[in-house]
Amino acid sequence: MEPNEACWGLLRRRQCLVPTWRGWLVLALNVAVLGCIVICGAHRFLAVTEPAPGGVLVVEGWSPDIVLRMAVAEFRQNHYTKLCVTGLPVEQGTLLTDYTNYAHVGVAVLLKLGLSTNEVQALPCTDVQRDRTYNTAVCLKHWLREQGLVRTRVNLITVGPHARRSRLVFEKALGRGVTVGIQAAPVIGYDPARWWQSSAGVRHVTGELIAYAYARLLFHPPAE
Repeated sequence: MEPNEACWGLLRRRQCLVPTWRGWLVLALNVAVLGCIVICGAHRFLAVTEPAPGGVLVVEGWSPDIVLRMAVAEFRQNHYTKLCVTGLPVEQGTLLTDYTNYAHVGVAVLLKLGLSTNEVQALPCTDVQRDRTYNTAVCLKHWLREQGLVRTRVNLITVGPHARRSRLVFEKALGRGVTVGIQAAPVIGYDPARWWQSSAGVRHVTGELIAYAYARLLFHPPAE
């Protein structure tokens, strides 16, 4: 048995380099700097705005009023075929209102804001337990096909950090023939430049980071 072998020749000794305290310090500083960059840039990365005016304007029915007002202003400023409102079933308060789907809630608000019934279109989606944004995008895809708008532009307005994931999911649902633009509306409840200083910001941004990673790396649309 050779001198650098042990356990009846089953193990062999090898030399390896390990960081000194200076090396560990440099490594820790690099990790800290990288962490600061990720934290400071996370909200800006998620809340992307790259609009594609014209075609069809889309807003999600669950969006707060500030987003719906932004959608009305965008619809009036640029030429759109229709303002479509996607939505899933309302989960609370249906016994107190006439609305059972957020698509109809969003349309009602848009009508109150001055749009006409010829300008808005509700696209209610049935209840699903997973990939909810994707399923609302599929409802939009079916409507576009019914209208003969197989190749068009879709401009989506949504809330802040939800923007990048929404655009990705809509692109996967609508296919290559449809150009998807995105506009991120301002967030309410926390400062986007210091989102880590509030519980609402931490929940919103970290949740969207995880959801975006899932949509980018793990989610694959089912075959039609």
